[in-house]
Amino acid sequence: MPRTLTPLLLAVLAIFTAQQLLTPLFPVLTHDLDLTASQYGLVLSISAAALALSSPLWGLALDFLGLRAVLIAGLALCVAGLAGFAAAVTLASGETLTPDLAFVAMLVFRSLVLGGGLASLPVAALAVAGTSYEAQRTGAVGLVGAASGLAAVLGPLVGGGLAVVSLMVPLYLAPVIALVVAVVVLVVVRPVPPVEQPPRFQPWEVLPAFGAGFLLHLSFGLAEVVVILLVKDRMQTDISAGTTWLVPIVAAVGLLGAQAVLVPLLRWPAGRLMKIGAPVALAGYAVLAVAPSVLLVALGFLVVGLGVGLAVTGFAAAATLAAGPRHQGLVAGLVNATAGIAVVVAPMASGLLHDVEPNAPVIAAGVAAALATGLALLPIGPSRVRIPV
Repeated sequence: MPRTLTPLLLAVLAIFTAQQLLTPLFPVLTHDLDLTASQYGLVLSISAAALALSSPLWGLALDFLGLRAVLIAGLALCVAGLAGFAAAVTLASGETLTPDLAFVAMLVFRSLVLGGGLASLPVAALAVAGTSYEAQRTGAVGLVGAASGLAAVLGPLVGGGLAVVSLMVPLYLAPVIALVVAVVVLVVVRPVPPVEQPPRFQPWEVLPAFGAGFLLHLSFGLAEVVVILLVKDRMQTDISAGTTWLVPIVAAVGLLGAQAVLVPLLRWPAGRLMKIGAPVALAGYAVLAVAPSVLLVALGFLVVGLGVGLAVTGFAAAATLAAGPRHQGLVAGLVNATAGIAVVVAPMASGLLHDVEPNAPVIAAGVAAALATGLALLPIGPSRVRIPV
């Protein structure tokens, strides 16, 4: 793998963990700052939209301006967004800001500034991973997804633990972490000229891969949003909060295991990862749809995580194989935007479907996975290329 990739992976892990430190604080802050549930949802939705929409722009900037310029701008936005959010909450808590002004400040700093800045890091890491040799490509791409996935697990756990001491500890710690990471990355990262490798196939050959990737990200989001409600509704008994949260944690373990362990060990071509991962995810949704116990729901979601982890890594690797080194930034931006758009759409769609029928989001997730399986079976370019061992 390129030497530059390791510090970028650590930067993705650290910055996304810093952002996720704030996740356990939102329910409490929403109450303390007199914000409505819809305002809280809007902060998260606009953040996801900012990440999705800015990703292709970061990709173009990386291709034209270079890696360091993107890192400087992106990390500066991350520091400013986290620091601005902390300042807004502090001023609102002291009643210096009204609830309406606090909400506007949260939208600006937490949603727009931080959301846009965050997108730069996975785009940069994925673009660098896309310049690795073919034999290492899927493993390198998988590690990018694993870094952000691990942050999604670590951040809330650490943030929740620190919030027991004081809500202000994770709030102030997050921008400090971002600032330290920014300094270290800008000192350590020195772009290395990529190995000239021509595209293995034509760009239009990856259109089915983009379709499958979007559907799999969407399916996972549809199920993830309602899985805890599904457990409570289906069991119809009082179960502990720790038991219900076991299910999404198990799914995250499945994703991490697939991207960080299975993909590097298997060394399968990108097309094969999609062809096998998508039906595995579909099988997991079938278990979720009928599982009568918490353990079986967790097992089903573990299978989903494994399948989605394999397939979306194959999708991202397939996209990188359709571009040469000078266009990896744009490809990385489009891959990140594909995942980001699914994150924007899934919560709203899942909530609406759940209001109609509690099991509907899981059924919809299964339909999306089935469509992704069909697209994965199409003759995508990388499926015809055997990656050498």
